[in-house]
Amino acid sequence: MLEPYIPFWSGKVPRYLFSLTMVFFLISLALAAVIGVIVYRISVLAAFAFNENIMLRKSATLITSISAATLNLLCIMLLNLVYAKVANWLTKMEMLRTQSEFDDSLSLKLILLQFVNYFSSIFYIAFIKGRLAGYPGDHAKILGFRQEECEPGGCLVELCIQLVVIMLGKQFIMNNILEIILPRAMRYMQRLTMRTADDEARQKQWVKDYKLIPMGPNGLFCEYLELLLQFGFLTIFVAAFPLAPFFALINNILEVRLDADKMITQYRRPVAVRAKDIGVWFSVLDAVAKIAILTNAFVIAFTSDFIPRLVYALTQSADRTLAGYIDYSLSEFNTADFANGTEPDNPLELGYPVDVCRYKDYREPATAAHPYRHTQHHWHVFAARLAFVVVFENLVVAVTILIRWLIPDVPQDVLEKSRREKYIRDHVIMEKELERAKLHSQEENTDDLVKDINM
Repeated sequence: MLEPYIPFWSGKVPRYLFSLTMVFFLISLALAAVIGVIVYRISVLAAFAFNENIMLRKSATLITSISAATLNLLCIMLLNLVYAKVANWLTKMEMLRTQSEFDDSLSLKLILLQFVNYFSSIFYIAFIKGRLAGYPGDHAKILGFRQEECEPGGCLVELCIQLVVIMLGKQFIMNNILEIILPRAMRYMQRLTMRTADDEARQKQWVKDYKLIPMGPNGLFCEYLELLLQFGFLTIFVAAFPLAPFFALINNILEVRLDADKMITQYRRPVAVRAKDIGVWFSVLDAVAKIAILTNAFVIAFTSDFIPRLVYALTQSADRTLAGYIDYSLSEFNTADFANGTEPDNPLELGYPVDVCRYKDYREPATAAHPYRHTQHHWHVFAARLAFVVVFENLVVAVTILIRWLIPDVPQDVLEKSRREKYIRDHVIMEKELERAKLHSQEENTDDLVKDINM
C-alpha cells in the first residue's frame, strides 16, 4: 500500500498560506485587545481628571493601572481559549506527515500566539508608552488623538503592576484553580458517558481506570507551555519585577502537588513513548533566554531612571550626588506657546496666572535660539543608554559562556565512565569476532583435510 501523497503547489502551499494568514489575524486580535485597553485607560484617566473628589484624582493612576491590567488579563484568558482551538484545527488542516512534525508545528503556533497575547501589553508599557509623546506645545498625535504618556516618575511602576496582575493572575487563577476544577469536571462527564449496569463490574479496578480521563498524545503540552511562559515572566522583565522568582517558587510548590493529584487520581496512566529530546521546546527556551538579556538591558537603560541619574551624578553634580537632579531633569514651557484649543480650560485654577510650567524632558527653553529642541545633555544620556545596553549584553553573554564552560552538559566522571564502557564494549566485540574468525578458520581447515583424505 502506497503512502498518501499531497502535491506541493496545489496541496501544501495553499494550506500553509491559509495557516500563516490565520496566525497573523489572531496576532492582530491580541494587538486590538491591547489597543482597547489603552483606550480604556485614557478614558478612565480623563474621567478621574474631571472628578471633584480629590482622593480619587490622586489615586487615579493606581486605580486605572490595576483595573486596566485586570481587564487585559480577562482578554488574555478569552483569547487563549480561541487560540488553542484554532491552532489545533490549523495544524490538522496542514496534514503533516509525522507526529513530531505535527507537535512542532502546533507548538510554534501556540508559543507565538501566547507570547504575543501575554507580553504585547507589557512590551508596550516598557518600551513604547510615552516615548514619542512630544512636549506640551506640540503633542504627537495619531489619528488626531494624543498619545498616552507616562507619569512624571516614569512607567516602571505601571510596568511592575502590569507584571504582577498578569503573572499572578495567570499562575494562581488560570493554572492552579483550573487544574483543580477542570479535570474533575471532565472526569464527571466521563463517568456519565460510561455508566455500567452491573454493580459488581463497577467495583473492578480496570473499570475505574477506564473511566479516568485519557491523557492523549499531547497530554504534557500544556505543562511545557506553562513552564515556558513562567520562564518568560522570570527572565524577560525580572529587572522590573524582582519578586517574580519568589512568586514562581510558591507557584511551583503548589503546582507539584496539584499535578501529582491530577496525574494520579484524574487521568489514566500515560503511555510512555521514546523521544530523542524535548523537540522545539529547547530551542524556544534558548531564544527566550537571549531575548531576556536584551529586554532587561533596555528596561534598565530606557524604562528606569538609572542611566539619567548616573550621567547627572558623573557629569553635572559637583559632589557626585543627586542633589538638584529633579530640577535639572525638568524643562520649561512658556504657557503663551500653547496651540489654539490646547491651553487649559481654567488658566486661573491655582488662583494666579501661570507663565511657565515644567515637564520632564531635556529641551531648550522658549528663550533659546532653537526653542524646545533637545539639549546636548539629552543626547549624552541617549548615548549612555545605548552604551549600557551594549556593555550589559556582552557582559551577560560572557558570563553565560563562562558558566557553560565551568559546568559542562556531561560531568567529567560520567564522560570518563562512558568512554570506559565504550572501550570495554569494543574490546569484547573484537575478542568475540577474533574467536569467531578462528573457529571459522578451523572449520575450513577441517573441511579441506576431510576432502584431501577422501581423495
